[in-house]
Amino acid sequence: MSEQQQKVHDIIAEETKTINVDEILKKYDRESTFRELTGMWARIIAIICICFSLFQLYTAAFGVYPAQIQRGTHLAFALALVFLLYPATAKGSRSSMNPVDVVLAALGAIAGAYLVANYHSIVLRGGLPTTMDLIVAGVTVLLVLEGARRVIGSPISIIAIVFILYAYLGPYIPGMFGHRGFTTRRILNHLYMTTEGIFGLPLGVSATFVYLFILFGAFLHKSGLGKFFIDLALAATGHTVGGPAKVAVLASGLFGTISGSSVANVVTTGTFTIPLMKSIGYPAHFAGAVEAAASTGGQLMPPIMGAAAFVMSEFIGVPYATIAIAAALPAVLYYLAVGLMVHMEALRLGLKGLPKESLPDPKKVLREGGHLLIPLGVIIYMLVSGYTPLRAALVCIVATVVVAMMRKNTRLKLSDVLQALEDGARSALGVAAACAAAGIIIGIVTLTGLGLKMANGIIMLAGGSFFFTLFLTMIASIILGMGLPTTAKYIILASMAAPAIQKFGVPAMAAHMFILYYGIIADLTPPVALAAYAGAGIAGANPMKTGWTSLRLAIAAFLIPYIFAYNPSLLLIDTTAMEVVLVSISALMGAFCLAVAGAGFWYVPLSKIERVVVFAGALMLIKPGLYTDLAGAAILVLDWFYQKSKRRKSLGGA
Repeated sequence: MSEQQQKVHDIIAEETKTINVDEILKKYDRESTFRELTGMWARIIAIICICFSLFQLYTAAFGVYPAQIQRGTHLAFALALVFLLYPATAKGSRSSMNPVDVVLAALGAIAGAYLVANYHSIVLRGGLPTTMDLIVAGVTVLLVLEGARRVIGSPISIIAIVFILYAYLGPYIPGMFGHRGFTTRRILNHLYMTTEGIFGLPLGVSATFVYLFILFGAFLHKSGLGKFFIDLALAATGHTVGGPAKVAVLASGLFGTISGSSVANVVTTGTFTIPLMKSIGYPAHFAGAVEAAASTGGQLMPPIMGAAAFVMSEFIGVPYATIAIAAALPAVLYYLAVGLMVHMEALRLGLKGLPKESLPDPKKVLREGGHLLIPLGVIIYMLVSGYTPLRAALVCIVATVVVAMMRKNTRLKLSDVLQALEDGARSALGVAAACAAAGIIIGIVTLTGLGLKMANGIIMLAGGSFFFTLFLTMIASIILGMGLPTTAKYIILASMAAPAIQKFGVPAMAAHMFILYYGIIADLTPPVALAAYAGAGIAGANPMKTGWTSLRLAIAAFLIPYIFAYNPSLLLIDTTAMEVVLVSISALMGAFCLAVAGAGFWYVPLSKIERVVVFAGALMLIKPGLYTDLAGAAILVLDWFYQKSKRRKSLGGA
C-alpha cells in the first residue's frame, strides 16, 4: 500500500471511530433489531436458519411442492424464527430468550405445519372448515399480525386489522364502500384455507424465488463482491471532480443490485463513502444525502431488484426478465441525474477528486475481484434466455461458490457457506412477514371487492383527470411508504391503486412500475425518510436537513414515473428503436436540466429566475411530445449560451 493510499485509509478510520453501525441499523432498520444470542439458543437458531435455506434450495432443485404445502412450510420456518429472534418490544432483552417467545415460536411452526399435515384432508373437504381449522386459522392470523409488528413495525399490522374490521362492518358503511358484511367463519376460512389470503400470491413469491435471490445476495456478499464494487468505484471515479461522491453513487448503485434494503445499503457502503466525501469538503448533510439517494435507487437497478419487483412479475403475469429489462433505462436515468447533481455541486463548491496514487489500481482491482462478476453475468444470461427466476437463482448460488474458489482471497470455507445460509434466512424474514401480513389485506380486498371500489374512488376524487389520478396515487404511495416496507406497500397499492391508472389505458407494466417507484422513493421523503436518516447518522448531520437534501438529489425519481406513465416507450413497451432513442435523449437532457436547476450551478451560479426557467425546461423535456421537447431543448441551449456569456464576463472582470 502506497503512502497516499494509507492516508485515505487513515482518514476513513478516523472518521468512522465514532460511527456505531449496529446502533444506526437498529434505529432505522427494524429488521436489524434481532436478538444477539450465544450458547445453545444461538446454535438452535443457526440450525433452524440453515434448515430453512436448505429446504428452499431443495425445492428449487427438485421441484416446488403444491402451493399450500410450499407456503405453509415457508411460513412455519419464518414465524418460528421471527419469535425466536425478535423481542416483543424495543426494550426487550436481546441477549436472552423469553419463554413466552419460545411458546409463540412453537405455535408459529404449528400454524404452518397444520396446513401441510392436513393438506389432503382440507382439499377433500372442499373448503368446509372444521372447528379445529378455524381455531388454527384464528391463531395464525394473530401470529402473523404480531410477527409482522415485531419485524417491520406496527403500521402494517394496524392496516391489516383495519381491513379485517372493514370486512365485519361493511353493512354499517354508507356509500360506495359499503357491503353486506362477512362472518368470522367466512373471514378465517378465506384468510387461512384458501390461496387468496395469508397463503396467497405474495407469500408464494416469498416462498420461491424471492428467498433464492436473497440467498444469492448473501453468498455474493460473503464472497467479497461488496468490497469489489467499492474498490471498482474508487478506481473509476475517485480522481474526478467531487470523486468520493461519485464513488458513493456508483458503488451504491452496484451494491444495490444485490441488496434489497435501502437502509442496509446506506450503512454498508456509507461507512466508507461518507467519510471520504467529508474529507474533501462536502458538507456532512450533503454527504449523507448523496449516499441515501444512491442507495435507495439500488432497488430499482436490474438485474436483481427489490423483492417487490418479483411480486410484480406474478401480479401482472409477465416474466421477471421482462420487468428487469423494462426497469433498466429508467434506473440508468435516475443514477445519471443523481451523478450529474453531485458533479454540479462539486463544481459549485470547487471540490477536487482524490489523488490517483491514493486510489486502487483498476487493473489490479479487476484482476483480483473481476471473477466475482461472473454470477451476475450468468443470471442476466439465464433470465434473458427464458429460464425461470427460481432456476436462475439456484444456478447462480452454485456459480458463486464455484467462482469464488478461483482466487484465494475470495474462496469460501465451509463456515462461510453455512454463515451465508444463515444470513439468507435472517434476511428473508422481513419479506416473509410483510408478504404474510399483506396476504391478509389482499384477502379482504378480494373478499369484499374493495379494489374496484378504491380504483373508482380515486378516479372520482381526481375528477376523471389522468394527471390527478397519477398525483393521488403518488401521494398514497409516499404516505404508505412512511411506515411499510417496499414489498408490502407495493402489494397493497397494486391491488387498489394500479387499476385506477390502468383504466386510462396505461399498460399494466407502466402502472405497476409507477407505484413501485414511489413506494421505494418514500425512503427519502421526510418526515419519515429512513434511508436519509441512516445517512445522517453516519455523517453526524441533521437528519431533517439530510432528508430534504436527498429529496432534491433524487428529484428525477419523482419525475421519471410520469414519463413512462405518459409514454411507456421508456419501459420498452410497444415501441421502436427510434422511439426509445428519442425518449432517452429527451430524458437525458431533462435529467441534465434537473441537475443544473437543483445545484444552482453550471459554468457559474444560476440566479433564482434562471433556476426556475431551467427547471421548467426539465419538465418540458420529461413530458413526452415534440413541441414540449423542442421548447425544453431551446431553454437548455439558450441557458448554455447565457452561462458561457456570464462566465466570460466574470473571467474578464477578474
